[in-house]
Amino acid sequence: MILIKKADIFAPQNIGIKDVLIAGGKIIAIENNIEAPQGVKIKIIEAEGLKLTPGFVDGHVHIAGAGGEGGPATRTPELQLSQLVEAGVTTVIGCLGTDGMTRTVESVLMKCKALRSEGVSSWIYTGAYQVPTPTITGDVGKDIALIDEIIGVGEISLSDHRTSFPSTNELIRLTEHARVGGMLGGKAGVVNIHMGDAKNPFKPIYDAVEISELNFKQFVPTHCNRNNYIFEDAKEYGKKGWIDITTSSYPYFPQYEIKPSKALKILLESGVPIEHITFTSDACGSLPDFDPETGELLQLEMGLPSANLRELKDAVVEENLPLETALQVLTSTPANILKLKQKGQIIASKDADIILFDKDFKIKHLIAMGKIMTSDYEIKVKGAYE
Repeated sequence: MILIKKADIFAPQNIGIKDVLIAGGKIIAIENNIEAPQGVKIKIIEAEGLKLTPGFVDGHVHIAGAGGEGGPATRTPELQLSQLVEAGVTTVIGCLGTDGMTRTVESVLMKCKALRSEGVSSWIYTGAYQVPTPTITGDVGKDIALIDEIIGVGEISLSDHRTSFPSTNELIRLTEHARVGGMLGGKAGVVNIHMGDAKNPFKPIYDAVEISELNFKQFVPTHCNRNNYIFEDAKEYGKKGWIDITTSSYPYFPQYEIKPSKALKILLESGVPIEHITFTSDACGSLPDFDPETGELLQLEMGLPSANLRELKDAVVEENLPLETALQVLTSTPANILKLKQKGQIIASKDADIILFDKDFKIKHLIAMGKIMTSDYEIKVKGAYE
């Protein structure tokens, strides 16, 4: 058992200074004062002066590695557990990307299982950029319905020179199978969409919705801050459907990217509901820059989960957004979109995924599924081979 005393709780809404009792991996009580139970082994964390928030949900991470656009030597490595822990991520969603040819959904699934065994929560998307897209069972709907860890499809590439340019009917068919698989399996069944640099980037989604019974919230378009014109379109699209902002690419491409913390403020000022906006890191994904004339690879970087924490801090400190507002894009909103009912909130009976921050947004303590991963600023649990 763990008893956290006198923490300022953001659930993500601020509910004041309270005690939190954890047992069996769950939050079992949140009260003004909780006395330590007698006769049981219990860890007490004195949290006066600290802010307590839900652990982050990072909904787009290449957990088994990605990349390769510059040849075999540019394939990115697998995610390490400590990269999540230092970033406050207690729930991660894995995916393939450009390389659905030499990498497999099976490898992402096994990495997901490894992360679960190491102490964090993990799910994955089936598929990759290409349509028809790689699966395990031969159908995206079957993957979602039958395999516990698979909650949707992605990332499917649209509006990009690396896309397979699926027709509207192909996109509809893929999305309908994902939806039905989600219904049968009790999953989100969403389609995570890689948004590229083509002009009018949301058009394939608009076209699919217009001629089918699908709705905008069946899609989760990501990289919506990658350039000025996609971001302008996102201001309107985000009033109808989900908008995901990529946090890790901004430092590398400031000439193109809208800084995520600033993007959040602008989207809110444009009337996009906070419940429609998420941040994801695209960690372990390659971040390439191509010459628009020749297609030559000019620059290649790699994302990290820590970008989420940096941009959350900047949203509060530099953009003057309330912490309880900024927190939603990394906690309750992604949990709701992905139907992860035990995640994203500090409520009794939810999973005990908890961050304790100091005034400088440094993580003093981190708890995942009731297990202490960071204590007094020191990472206590690392993955195999770290």
